[in-house]
Amino acid sequence: MTRAGVARPAGVVGTASMCVELIMARPLDFDPIIEARRQWSDHGWQEACDGMAAITSVVRAQQVFLGRIDAVLRPLGLTFARYEVLMLLVFSRTGSLPLNKIGARLQVHPTSVTNAVDRLERQGLIKRVPHSSDRRTTLAEILPVGRELALRATAALNTSVFCQPGLPVDDLRVLFDVLQRFRKAAGDFSGTSRRRGGEAGQAGAVASVDQG
Repeated sequence: MTRAGVARPAGVVGTASMCVELIMARPLDFDPIIEARRQWSDHGWQEACDGMAAITSVVRAQQVFLGRIDAVLRPLGLTFARYEVLMLLVFSRTGSLPLNKIGARLQVHPTSVTNAVDRLERQGLIKRVPHSSDRRTTLAEILPVGRELALRATAALNTSVFCQPGLPVDDLRVLFDVLQRFRKAAGDFSGTSRRRGGEAGQAGAVASVDQG
């Protein structure tokens, strides 16, 4: 709901920096998603009420989390997209991965990978290197300064965000289980293997294009 009373998905914004502004603003004295749900019902869309409220809540929760992450990473010169690339390289056996494999692991469009790698390379955190046996393949390789920054960013995120998510452990586990079932049903992963060998995969909780 807007203040003027027009129903819309609550809190839809475009960037993590805008999320930070929303989080820092004084909280509303009502839940706009509950109000939006009431409006859906009043307009005769009762069959869509639960879905609208749940989906909009997930979108808003993502914005809150991304805003908290951005507040930690921005002073370090990183976006979440670039941080995920760095951590994927940290977790790899050799510290390098083909660009197409990075995109597959993070579940993002190749353009997103190219943009993130370009920026990380300009920052001197990674470098592109040719594949030793496939001339068609380019690898992104993390540099020592990039590894150090990635680990420093992780320590900050663990302290300020991941260890303080705002929910008790039991709720976190229920939330993860529910979202995992949804992701599997949506085709996010097949569920045929519990673990990919060698490199750790991260879900691409990033925008389709690295904006930072």
